[in-house]
Amino acid sequence: MLEKAAAGERLSLEEGVEILKKADLLALARAADQVRRRLHPDNRVTFIIDRNINYTNICQCRCRFCAFYRRPQDPDAYVITQEELFQKIEETIQVGGTELLIQGGLHPDLDLEYYLDMLHSIKERFDIHIHSFSPPEVVHMARKSGLPVKEVLVRLRDAGLDSLPGGGAEILVDRVRQLISPNKITWAQWMEVMRCAHDLGMKSTATMMFGHVETLEERVLHMVRIRELQDETHGFTAFIPWSFQPLNTELGGETVTGVEYLRTLATARLMLDNIPSIQTSWVTQGAKIAQISLFFGANDFGSTMLEENVVRAAGANYRVPLHEIIRCIKEAGFTPAQRTTLYEIIREY
Repeated sequence: MLEKAAAGERLSLEEGVEILKKADLLALARAADQVRRRLHPDNRVTFIIDRNINYTNICQCRCRFCAFYRRPQDPDAYVITQEELFQKIEETIQVGGTELLIQGGLHPDLDLEYYLDMLHSIKERFDIHIHSFSPPEVVHMARKSGLPVKEVLVRLRDAGLDSLPGGGAEILVDRVRQLISPNKITWAQWMEVMRCAHDLGMKSTATMMFGHVETLEERVLHMVRIRELQDETHGFTAFIPWSFQPLNTELGGETVTGVEYLRTLATARLMLDNIPSIQTSWVTQGAKIAQISLFFGANDFGSTMLEENVVRAAGANYRVPLHEIIRCIKEAGFTPAQRTTLYEIIREY
């Protein structure tokens, strides 16, 4: 099965589960590395300079895995001011940032006009790519406005939204979603937002938060469902698996080991034969495991992430500055390269 995948043949759901459960760790790494080098023969490992701006922490979803959300009446609940937003964007551009990842909670009182005004105001002042608003946020805007999802996406795009992040996917199986986020959209609704965005010419990423209540079969099914939509739309630029962080959450439990993270990442590289890039997650794993993951199928170090609040609230406090990202990539034998959101190379180091 590993030889089949390394040669570029497609694996079934059952084969993916078998590999994730039973494959020898280093044999799995070798197969994933072969796929990575076939897809990316330039020996580059890319990264992006961006900022993750959370415009509000007020959220009516109350997901059991989230330590970031607040109720409207909580003393530390907030909605960002325009002045603070602009200051964060200016700081991002000053250090060479090219992307804004703007996400927030599902605020019960913010309507579609709030988001359209935010986009307009940013684009009037700054030349920067806006990679923002996950599918749950888009569905929330649609419900608040009474408009279809596609119309909401058209309005967001016309106001300045350039691409969508893959947040809110968690595990794309409704059994799991009912247990960890019963008030969030279904897996089919997540897919439909992405399908609509891709149909409108917008690219997006796909994520997977794993290591909580899902089975290994459900973990691989998530990958298969992403692969099926990619067959249809070709709109995903990258897949980003990251491990559940339990501290301060209602769900609780333990986070997966570094070995299980690497097994899952390598399996994703073998299963997702139609998605060009696999992103490592130093935010949840730290720099050393992220560096090792470059030999388990990852070709992208993700973001310098000048600001990150959601994972940090759940207890993961890894910080990897730009010079450390460059050092990790070079020491692993690759060429570090800054990229845009759409994977165009800006510069090599």
